Amino acid sequence: MTAATRLRGRFGPWAAVTGASDGIGRACAQQLAAAGLNLVLVARRQPLLDRLAAELSTAHGIRTRVLALDLTTDDAIAKVDTDTLDLDVGLLVAAAGFGTSGLFLDADPAAEADMLRVNCAATLGLAHRFARRFAARRETGGVRGGMVLMGSLVAFQGVPFAAHYAATKAYVQTLAEGLRLELRAQGITVVASPPGPGRSGVGTRAGMQITSGASPEAVARGTLATLVSGGGTATPGLLSKLLTWSLAPLPRGARSRIMGEVMRGMTQHRAPPPRLQRPDAA
Repeated sequence: MTAATRLRGRFGPWAAVTGASDGIGRACAQQLAAAGLNLVLVARRQPLLDRLAAELSTAHGIRTRVLALDLTTDDAIAKVDTDTLDLDVGLLVAAAGFGTSGLFLDADPAAEADMLRVNCAATLGLAHRFARRFAARRETGGVRGGMVLMGSLVAFQGVPFAAHYAATKAYVQTLAEGLRLELRAQGITVVASPPGPGRSGVGTRAGMQITSGASPEAVARGTLATLVSGGGTATPGLLSKLLTWSLAPLPRGARSRIMGEVMRGMTQHRAPPPRLQRPDAA
C-alpha cells in the first residue's frame, strides 16, 4: 500500500489544496484524488480549476469544489473557511505561493507586498483556521487532521538575488516546525516541504531558468509520504537532499554565499546580477 492510498483513512474524506491550478499544488491534488480524497481546489484561475476538477472527478470518481480566489485579497481566507464549513475537511495543503528574483534595489514594491501576503499571511490565516477546525473535529471523535505548508530550500539561510522570497519561505518553515510539535497533542500532523530548484510555475514566475531538479509529481509524492510517516520536514527529490546534506554543516554566511551564486546562475539569462563580494571586501 502506497503512502497516498493511506491518506483517506487517516485524514479523509476531504482535502483542501491551494495553488491547485498548476505545479506542486496540482500534483498534490492529482495524487490525493488517486487516493480517493474529495478535493477543494483553490487558485486564481477559474477555467484551469474547472478543467482540473472535471479531470479528477472523471478519472477517480471523487467530488470536487472549486474556489477561484486571489489570496492577496482581504477576505480570501475567510471565504475559503466559510465556503467549506459544510465539508469534513481533514487535510490542508497550502501550496499557493510565488517567488521573485533579481536585485532587491530593482524590485517592484507592489509585487513584493503581494508575495508577502500569499506566502506568509495567507499561509498563517489558513493554518490557524483549519487547525482550529481539525482540533474540534478530533474532540468530537473524528479522525486526525493534517497540514502541509509548502516552503523552499532557500528558507534555511539568506539568499542574495532572492532575499525577500527566501525570507517569506523562512517564515513558512519556522511556522511549520513550531506547529508540528504544538499541534501533535490535538492529533494534527504538520509537514514542512522545502523543495529545492525544480520545474514548476514558481521558478518561471520568478524569472529563474531551471533546467533540472525534482518534478512537481516527485515533490508531491515525497511530501505526502512524509505526511503519512508522521510529519516533519520533507526533502523531496534527489537535488533537494543533496543540497540539504551538503550545505547543512556550513556556517550560515557560507550557505548564503553559495545559494546566492546558485541564484545568480539561474538568472543569468536576464541582465546578470553582479558577483558577490565578501562583507569585508574593499
